[in-house]
Amino acid sequence: MNILSLENITHSYGQRKLFDEASFYLQEHEKVGIIGINGTGKSTLLRLIAGLEQADSGKRTMANNHVIHFLPQTPVFAPEQTVLEAVLGEIHAAHASSTLESDAKSMLTRLGVTDFSKPCGELSGGQRKRLALVSVLLTPSEILVLDEPTNHLDSAMSDWLEKSLQAYRGSIVMVTHDRYFLDSVCNRIVEVDKGSVYSYDANYEGYLELKMQRESMENASARKRASILRNELAWVQRGARARSTKQKARLERFEELKNTKAPAVDGKVEISSLSSRLGRTTVELHDITKSYKDHLLIRDFTYCFLRDDRVGFIGPNGCGKSTLMKIILGSVSPESGHVEIGQTVKLGYYAQETDTTVMNPNQRVIDYIRDVAEYVETPEGKISAARLLEKFLFEGEDQYSLLGKLSGGERRRLHLCRVLMGAPNVLILDEPTNDLDITTLQILEDYLDHFSGIVITVSHDRYFLDRIVRRIFAFEGNGRLVQYEGGYTDYVLKRPDLKDSDPLVGPPYKQNINSEDKSASVRTKNSSSPASSASGKDWKADRKRKLKFTYQEQKEYETIEDDIAKLEEKIAFLEAEILKNARDFAKLNELTKDKEETELLLEQKMDRWAYLEELAARIEKGELV
Repeated sequence: MNILSLENITHSYGQRKLFDEASFYLQEHEKVGIIGINGTGKSTLLRLIAGLEQADSGKRTMANNHVIHFLPQTPVFAPEQTVLEAVLGEIHAAHASSTLESDAKSMLTRLGVTDFSKPCGELSGGQRKRLALVSVLLTPSEILVLDEPTNHLDSAMSDWLEKSLQAYRGSIVMVTHDRYFLDSVCNRIVEVDKGSVYSYDANYEGYLELKMQRESMENASARKRASILRNELAWVQRGARARSTKQKARLERFEELKNTKAPAVDGKVEISSLSSRLGRTTVELHDITKSYKDHLLIRDFTYCFLRDDRVGFIGPNGCGKSTLMKIILGSVSPESGHVEIGQTVKLGYYAQETDTTVMNPNQRVIDYIRDVAEYVETPEGKISAARLLEKFLFEGEDQYSLLGKLSGGERRRLHLCRVLMGAPNVLILDEPTNDLDITTLQILEDYLDHFSGIVITVSHDRYFLDRIVRRIFAFEGNGRLVQYEGGYTDYVLKRPDLKDSDPLVGPPYKQNINSEDKSASVRTKNSSSPASSASGKDWKADRKRKLKFTYQEQKEYETIEDDIAKLEEKIAFLEAEILKNARDFAKLNELTKDKEETELLLEQKMDRWAYLEELAARIEKGELV
């Protein structure tokens, strides 16, 4: 049953149009993951769904007596409120139960918040997010709308939330960039892309397969359109022999085809390796010990990073991961031990917190990058700050926007651009997956595959750890860091106490990058020629007679344009049906096959038409044969 829908929504944010006649629906018990490049309107879509924002045009409909509860990306609480007051204060009295307070304390403890009387003004952004999450989960509702629920959660917390949402009986709509989470929790993926909303009735793995099919079909259609356009152009350049109704229709179809837009290509972050040379001595940690107040974070930790090392540090929030990164950077001093940094080492630090307290909201995007350098050397030669920004999806006027007008995800992407502009050979990434969209994460991962240097990362993102690191150090209490070879899945398999509790101990998901694009397969073209079509016997007997159509060619010439028009109409109809049935895999295959067969017929007809047109032109000139 459909319980909520947005119909033909158009909405702008400033000068940017986020949605253009887009629609969204939600069925009972559905769990929908919303993905898309940062800045395309994912959080806005959530607010429209939750009724917290009204579209410029369009219609929102929701079933009667359905309660929505919304988790914002950045929750705000009164600074004087205590932790418990903040959580319980968000829950309406009508939803209160006798066990509400004990349930709240239990959930907060699960999420690492144990001081229930602490004022909210003393909490970090991540802790405030967890308070809001507990409030949302404790409030009875039919629809949960969650904006980045896994941000600031460690792996154990993500596992717990994952199981909680799997067991939730209502409907869920959420924005998250945690790909394992999407794969495990969601049964439908919605992609926000260039003002449109695409729906895929699948989890993340199924979405990747279906999107690959959609893009292959769009690319095939674009190639076919280009081929038809070339033939049409050849006809127009030869000139119409007469301004008949048929010829006018042909000219009109050419103009329509010429003005049809090719499918828009997704923006992609493209970055070449910007690292500088790394010498023999890299980064060496010797007997590092560090405490915070009375809590021992790190005890006698020694490790020498190797060139091209890929090392991940994991552990619960507050265990000392970020502190260790700052010790490497030199911004925090250890109580004992020392850090040795090689002379050729150039550190690049991608910080966990990059908000307006760090970035001047009145500075322009281009100036933020130029503060590092105007140009940087790459394997392809020098690249300017402006060109690098284009590769990071900041184009044209966007480069002169103020930092204060960027979304949180756009600021994170820009900060990553600035770090890489410095051409480091040792990259320290502290929670790099927070607030970065999946497209940017995929390209960052590909960049790190080819990065000639050391990668040190702190992350709770299981997918990212499996994808990037080859060695893990786990904080296991009392300042101990224990080394494990492999990625996150390998770590879980080596920890029997975690294996049963972690639902994702299988091998990391691998995209099917070798899938064939059937629509791009080689076709055997019609190879008709004048000699094969003409009557060979007569032709030989009278070499001086005028060239003319055979009876069959004349009939074919009179009808071929109508045949082509019908095939073009059928392809347009099939393309519309394919978009309509993007969630029905069986129907999609059937429609795709029909479209490919029709396109092959059209290509053969176009080749035949080109031959007949050429023959007609020769006949009109009065050529002798």
